[in-house]
Amino acid sequence: MLRSKQKPKPQESGFVLFDVYYEDGSRRSNRRVPRTALNGLDGDAPAREIIEAQDREIAEKSGRPPLAISRLVRSAG
Repeated sequence: MLRSKQKPKPQESGFVLFDVYYEDGSRRSNRRVPRTALNGLDGDAPAREIIEAQDREIAEKSGRPPLAISRLVRSAG
């Protein structure tokens, strides 16, 4: 008896990568945001809050103020 293979379900776990552009002109690539945070009606808007929280934590550890984000773009690839 042959069994047909089922299509794999879309992966709900994992991360979406973003390039972050800061107001001082610098850029950070491949910042990770949980995919589950982006499933709502807000689209990618929650990514900004998550990355800002990551930046605050990094700034606290480094002793430098966090940079202001000018825009976020999903990383290509």
